Amino acid sequence: MLLLDTHTFIWLCMNRELLPTKLIQLMDDESDGLFISSITATEIGLLVKKGSVSIPRSCEEFLRENRSCFRIHEIPVDVQIALASTQLPAIHRDPFDRIIIATAQAHGMTILTKDRTIPTYPKVKVVWDED
Repeated sequence: MLLLDTHTFIWLCMNRELLPTKLIQLMDDESDGLFISSITATEIGLLVKKGSVSIPRSCEEFLRENRSCFRIHEIPVDVQIALASTQLPAIHRDPFDRIIIATAQAHGMTILTKDRTIPTYPKVKVVWDED
């Protein structure tokens, strides 16, 4: 099972050429489907609000249409995941990444991310092969 980091989701939806070919193939071959954390909606909304990301429609429409198009399932942030994120080592303070890491750990998922800090957390599998 593959969990997309927020930038991976955005790039898949809008700038697929930024994703390594091997990663696209991995996503295409995934029989269990692709997943995002519900925290991704918060992160995208905040990125749009501050002008760091521009999307062609409302955040709600962007998420709904692209989740449907790419058959991406949402994993809600429940109490277990929220609390697990607070117990991770203090490697960095990004709460969105901490939730994504805790989600992957709770569900035995591989995170698709270019982020170089996430793989330094224990019990985390990350894939990102540059072409």
